[in-house]
Amino acid sequence: MKTNKIVISRVIPDSIAEEMGVEAGDKLLSINGKKVKDIIDYKYLITEEILEVDIEKVNGEIWTLDIEKDYDEDLGLEFERGIIDKAQRCSNNCIFCFIDQLPPSMRETLYFKDDDSRLSFLQGNFVTLTNMKEEDLNRIIEYKISPINVSVHTTNAELRVKMLNNRFAGDIFEKLKKLAEGGIFINCQIVLCPGINDKNELEKTVMDLYTLYPQVQNVAVVPVGITKYREGLFHMKSFDYQSASSEILCMNKYQNKFISEIGEPFVRLSDEFYVIAEREIPGANFYGKFDQLEDGVGMIRMLRDNIASSLDSLKASNSGDFLLATGDLAYEELANIAKLIENKNPKLDIKAVKVLNEFFGHSITVSGLITGQDIYNTIKDICNNKTVIIPSNMLRERVDVFLDDMTVKELEEKLKTRVLICDYTGEDLIEVINQYSKEASI
Repeated sequence: MKTNKIVISRVIPDSIAEEMGVEAGDKLLSINGKKVKDIIDYKYLITEEILEVDIEKVNGEIWTLDIEKDYDEDLGLEFERGIIDKAQRCSNNCIFCFIDQLPPSMRETLYFKDDDSRLSFLQGNFVTLTNMKEEDLNRIIEYKISPINVSVHTTNAELRVKMLNNRFAGDIFEKLKKLAEGGIFINCQIVLCPGINDKNELEKTVMDLYTLYPQVQNVAVVPVGITKYREGLFHMKSFDYQSASSEILCMNKYQNKFISEIGEPFVRLSDEFYVIAEREIPGANFYGKFDQLEDGVGMIRMLRDNIASSLDSLKASNSGDFLLATGDLAYEELANIAKLIENKNPKLDIKAVKVLNEFFGHSITVSGLITGQDIYNTIKDICNNKTVIIPSNMLRERVDVFLDDMTVKELEEKLKTRVLICDYTGEDLIEVINQYSKEASI
């Protein structure tokens, strides 16, 4: 780093830092005499119960703050860069990489491929570990950066080198074993590509990872996503009814084995497999604490069960017109939920709307990759002042912007109606409908 003056972007209200007079724009210089390289250094250093923190105020004054606190108590500082340091760029050229399949002329940040263990720890990003040296792994163990999310894809060294197009990618199991032996908990992800790392290769990978249980806590298997922008890229097939069914049946025997041995399935397939194969989604017990929701594992089950448990809270006297915008994958589920809500309160007019993905191609069916322009083109002629509800995963985190850079406000202006954001977890959908429907006149 060229400088160890780290700009503080925000001080959390009622925190230790606010009580000590620290303000946004101040700079963090050191903690207990040690310079801070990145967010991991910061998190590690502030675990001490007695701290001496040097701060440079906006006016140039240097303050030394003597702080006594609990071991797990945070100072309440946030920084201009979330990880303080620059994020590490991915050094792979994966044959299935989704970023390589983005259309041209999107905003530059969408093309940045990160592969940074610090983002894995802080934000849940998945990392491949290919750009990590021995000292990097040792640092994760020393600082107890846990859990960490790892994109494994396969434990077959030769195959992983080919899939990631990186000659350093083959030692994944050795790195996972080192982290596990160091006490680090790991969540694993497998992007499954038909004819490449599926079937026997998937079985081997799952069993290899199982030998590292309980440090490897779980494994999520997601189908490869294929957009219409694959010209010049590795030829890749999508999953269909037969291949998705085959993977479900194959993994089911392993899940039964694991449940009998450790009380949980250990490996879980994303909802997309079950929808493609037209099979029933497993029950809530199968998903445990729903730790793999970000991979689309158990989202439909959570939505379905939460709707069932919160439907009685629907205001029976209210009326209103709503459109539930979703992707092809979840459309049937949302259509059924719309009927349940209407049956509970016939004064409500609620319709699910399937938004086909013209931006990336119809093979992309998840709602999280729907753009503002596709929503607009789908419902512009049927909106008629109905309130539109969209899932929050269509938007970038903490920013009301779709992947095509259209904002929620711009979509509202184009549709000339209100657009509401909802997590689509079930109970929140009922809450939004209650809040924005009106009491029916007698």
